[in-house]
Amino acid sequence: MNKAKIAIIQSMDENYTFPDYEQLKKDIHYHNYRYHVMDDPVISDYEFDQLLLSLRAIEALHPDWITPDSPTQRSGAPPAERFEKVRHPAPILSLANAFSEDDIRTWYERIAKIDERVRQSSFVLEPKIDGLTVVLHYHNGVFVQGATRGDGEVGEDITANLRTILSIPLKIPVEAGDVEVPEVLVVRAEAFIMLKDFERLNQELAEKGEKIYQNPRNTAAGSLRQLDSALVAQRPLTILSYAIVINNPRDSQWETLEYLKRLGFPVSDYSQRCENLEEMIACTRGWLEKREKIPFDIDGVVIKLDDLRLADELGFVGKDPRGSIALKFPAQEVTTKLNDIGVNVGRTGVLTPYAILEPVEIGGVTVKQATLHNFDYIEEKDIRVGDRVLVKRAGEVIPYIIGPITDARNGDEKPYEMPKECPVCHQPVENIEGEVAWYCINSSCPAQIIRNIEHYVSRGAMDIVGLGIKIVEQLVDAGLVNDVADLYMLKRDALLALEGFKDKKADNLLEAIEASKTQTLGRLITALGIRGIGEIAAEDLGRRFDDLDALAQAGTSDLEAIEGFGPNMAKAITDWFSIQKNQETVRKLKAAGVWPVRSEAEQTAPQTLAGKKFVVTGSLVDFTREDIKVYISQHGGKVSDSVSKQTDYLVVGENAGSKLDKARDLGVTILTEAQLKSLAEREE
Repeated sequence: MNKAKIAIIQSMDENYTFPDYEQLKKDIHYHNYRYHVMDDPVISDYEFDQLLLSLRAIEALHPDWITPDSPTQRSGAPPAERFEKVRHPAPILSLANAFSEDDIRTWYERIAKIDERVRQSSFVLEPKIDGLTVVLHYHNGVFVQGATRGDGEVGEDITANLRTILSIPLKIPVEAGDVEVPEVLVVRAEAFIMLKDFERLNQELAEKGEKIYQNPRNTAAGSLRQLDSALVAQRPLTILSYAIVINNPRDSQWETLEYLKRLGFPVSDYSQRCENLEEMIACTRGWLEKREKIPFDIDGVVIKLDDLRLADELGFVGKDPRGSIALKFPAQEVTTKLNDIGVNVGRTGVLTPYAILEPVEIGGVTVKQATLHNFDYIEEKDIRVGDRVLVKRAGEVIPYIIGPITDARNGDEKPYEMPKECPVCHQPVENIEGEVAWYCINSSCPAQIIRNIEHYVSRGAMDIVGLGIKIVEQLVDAGLVNDVADLYMLKRDALLALEGFKDKKADNLLEAIEASKTQTLGRLITALGIRGIGEIAAEDLGRRFDDLDALAQAGTSDLEAIEGFGPNMAKAITDWFSIQKNQETVRKLKAAGVWPVRSEAEQTAPQTLAGKKFVVTGSLVDFTREDIKVYISQHGGKVSDSVSKQTDYLVVGENAGSKLDKARDLGVTILTEAQLKSLAEREE
């Protein structure tokens, strides 16, 4: 038996017992399918690597057992059936894995014996991005097709989806220099989501009550397999390129990266060039520490011979290229006991569960808590208090629970019961049909009060100038404000006692608060922060009801009778007014003189824009952005944020941007502010 085969076997644990060969192949095929086709893996990357390592060890002992259908003889999974298939112009292969410095040296010695030129070659280290491999086709410098890797021979055509990724050049900027560009160029890249973008995406989804995503890799892969490219455009996808599949005019991997960069492709800034084996190994040691600072998920470092012609001549072992190898990082996943499940209340009232863990170290950090995403996730995964759970921590992302280890259960575990009341204010919580999130709808909930006041005083609501988030925090921390109505009870002496307040600042703030009493009923409804009721819906309510008392007495059937108001919006309104704390806030507002009523103008404004949909863009002269929305709404029109085929008019100010171009392409009528007024004030 040669040294390479011995090295594989020696890398196994000394107590390892070989599983059934045929069953092992079947299991690996299944997990390949879950990962590459379903984008829904049920085991960790580390566990999968161990299965594959087991298979290689068995085949090293019994090479006569190897069949063409063995997972070691392929580099991926079959493409999904819902996209057109694309045959790659050359195999898009995966890499063999190394797990230690000894593995790297074994790989090096093996290829050096095949060709002594290896000992003179330099190396390039690149991050092994945890994303989705994509293949980009260019003809005469123009992007014409994009595909997934699929099984390495045939992938899926996702051209329309890839076009939505802003980091992919649709046309190579050959005019920018003297860089030669082949007539046909095929580039290999990795599509992924930056960690900060992933966290921001989940935060936005949580605030909307929508389902959040588990990890960046699955989110990127799932997004690129959407059939509707408009949905893909809403995801913060990006790419990094690292190889030219055919027609590479460069002989060096390092020069290839530089060449791709000059062509306009994004290339990792973390890549390194090392002159020899020892320098390369020394550099790999720094990647574990670097891993925590890289702003995207990586699960290893790719080591490549810099001499591409030499790498090509070395050929393959099975379907693994000899000239490259991936050094996999130690797993950032551990198991520990789930002691309890706590609940946080966000500033928008969303309840978010979190795991309280038996402290465990992951990557040098002691982890005591981890996210559980949402209550549906707990139910779907059947996570129970007392379970032994698998926890993952990647980079700076908050640790999260992958799932329970059900085989470790002893019967003492308890299914989790969804809380029926807010853990902070103890008011009832609710869930709107079709939404994942559960909410506390008490506007005076201490967990939400700062966010609620910040919204109340904002420009689109009561527009209290000078009352920013820092002052709001001061007022709440000092106990001067416990709900929005308390703003109107503030005294000058109490303000002057706060840090940073002088006579003029206190007077200006009190004057701005007093001035807000003249705001419209629609503005006040907006300011209350009723879930799902934005500025336009609030203005509709302000024209329909005489005051807040009339709105509070409305039933769901009355509200659903208003155009554009569905069951969820109606329920959100009636639920808000059913909360005793919210009723107290309304009474305090009325007592303080904050009681706008439906004006005659609101009742009699001609509905000349009824049934028409508007979008506004550019810098306006006669209106503020909020005022023009109210103006259109008062005359029966609807305002949207994006131009589509359903848009009737685009109202433009100065410096109108891409919305104007899109409107022209779609044949949407363009209006100035003056033309809008003429249209709205015409005689019916």
